[in-house]
Amino acid sequence: MKKIRNLLGVAAMMLLVAALLLTSFQMAIYGDREYRFYQREYEKYQVAESLNMEMEDIMDVTDQMMAYLIGQKEELSVITKVDGRTQDFFNEQDRFHMGEVRNLFLGGLRLRNYFLIITAALIILLALWKAELGRILPAAYFTALGIFGVLTAVLGGLIASDFNKYFTIFHEIFFDNDLWIFDPATDYMIRMLPEGFFYDFVIRIGSFFVGGLVFIGALAGIWMVCVKKRENN
Repeated sequence: MKKIRNLLGVAAMMLLVAALLLTSFQMAIYGDREYRFYQREYEKYQVAESLNMEMEDIMDVTDQMMAYLIGQKEELSVITKVDGRTQDFFNEQDRFHMGEVRNLFLGGLRLRNYFLIITAALIILLALWKAELGRILPAAYFTALGIFGVLTAVLGGLIASDFNKYFTIFHEIFFDNDLWIFDPATDYMIRMLPEGFFYDFVIRIGSFFVGGLVFIGALAGIWMVCVKKRENN
């Protein structure tokens, strides 16, 4: 019975860490309502010059694109001045691919919510079984942290070694077509979001994820210390 309780604790903490990873994507994308990170990236990669657009118009396109991605806007269409002409910033290929991206993103958020619900259910089950949560959960969290830490280190090393290769593999796994491949000569969206932007964005996601892991780890550590002090008194 003790082994089963420990396994349930590890399962709960694995799901919690997975939920944190998915939340890190949301925080990286929407953590700043003003999208200052995006503007800094546009300036870094000289996007305004590449598109022949004003930064104000680029940020308007960004705002509407992000509203579409999270389901607040039904159609991805923004009439703006780009490349010296007033036209729709997005073409049909952009709309198709971003529709798939939106489904993937919203599906990830729903999966995150399921993970959290199952995590809560497992903890409640442990509590009903009179398990020592102060012993089981912190230890289980550090076990989960070790597993995800190894996976994160390996994945981070692979991405750092050849970002373009693993960026391509990611798309081949999650998309069953090649409509994610854009031509900068005809597709404005890829000029607005160059490869360097995505590399920096992966770093941003990793920063939120690692920060969350450290925060939860600190709470788990404090909980463990408090339990040991109470037992020694």
